[in-house]
Amino acid sequence: MSSKVFPCPAAKKCGGCQLTNLSYEEQLSFKQGRAVKLLGKFGKVERILTTGEPFFYRNKVQAAFGRTRSGEIISGVYQSSTHNIVKVDKCYIEDERADAIIVTIRKMLKEFKLTVYNENNGTGFLRHVLVKTARGTGEVMVALVTGSREFKSKKAFCDALLNRHPEITTIIQNINNKFTSLVLGEEQYVLYGEGYITDILMGKRFIISPRSFYQINPAATVLLYETALKYADIRSTDTVIDAYAGVGTIGIICSDNAKKVISVELNPDAVKDARKNAKINGIKNMTFVCADATEFLFEMAKEGEKADVVVMDPPRAGSTVKFMKGVCAMKPQRVVYVSCNPETLARDLDFFVKNGYKVKKIQPVDMFPNTSHVETVVLMSRVDGK
Repeated sequence: MSSKVFPCPAAKKCGGCQLTNLSYEEQLSFKQGRAVKLLGKFGKVERILTTGEPFFYRNKVQAAFGRTRSGEIISGVYQSSTHNIVKVDKCYIEDERADAIIVTIRKMLKEFKLTVYNENNGTGFLRHVLVKTARGTGEVMVALVTGSREFKSKKAFCDALLNRHPEITTIIQNINNKFTSLVLGEEQYVLYGEGYITDILMGKRFIISPRSFYQINPAATVLLYETALKYADIRSTDTVIDAYAGVGTIGIICSDNAKKVISVELNPDAVKDARKNAKINGIKNMTFVCADATEFLFEMAKEGEKADVVVMDPPRAGSTVKFMKGVCAMKPQRVVYVSCNPETLARDLDFFVKNGYKVKKIQPVDMFPNTSHVETVVLMSRVDGK
């Protein structure tokens, strides 16, 4: 672990990494202090967990494509709070293979006479490139996000890209011709390979498609999930609900110890992947529900259904009052809350504490080194008689 400050030439323009002016030790101290300030009133905040590897950890990299005023084709990230593209050839928190592939694609555009997308008038071809890498298997996915369906010389383009980067295992064309800030569109075609990659995490295999959510820091994810699994303390008679489940990672990891796991996720692509993931891992004690977690849990509570453990991993906005009411109505003995936002976590913990639960453990994890984000795992247990 380096104690030196690592200067990134794009840091001031990009805005993605807010803490590059600090050494890694100083970053961890800052995040620990933030967690204590926001969550300390609920109990002891454990020392932040870290892999000790603050660079090149992102297994998902997406680059926007455009032109400068002088006509140069560039690729990179949107400047914070704008749609101005900051040119990036190498990002110090992104997988190095992914960055190299994106630079290669940018150089190939002129060779194949392909244009880049113009947001102002909706014309042009290449809009974004999304690269996902699987650290456990080495597999690499490239998704070319285009503004139109027509792709001249697509076979020749893919052959040339594979020749320069034989590590790529699948290539997808995704069409997004809408005026939107979303990267991916609804329509896509497999140009090479299976259309997905497979990763290995904590001894389980996971299928990852372009649109499905998967944690972006593999080594830190192990720390996160090991903590969540330990806090859940699942017994062979337990029914576990995995809410906001994504591709089913936490639920699948929990399934070895549980009687039954119910995985709830709104994104249909993620649910499809989760079912495949359970199948390839030989898991038969899981049920997958494509539904809004809030609505599903509230309906279960209304019908008098019970769960012993609820594992919840909501988005940055946190949970909803209706969802938390549903959890409390089901009266699980243990609630494990995985949070990527300590502000909304503190708000939600207030609700649980006022409605029959006690915070037992708080463990921050440095999932996103060089940024200000803090991931936290919290264990809550039901207070007797409540």
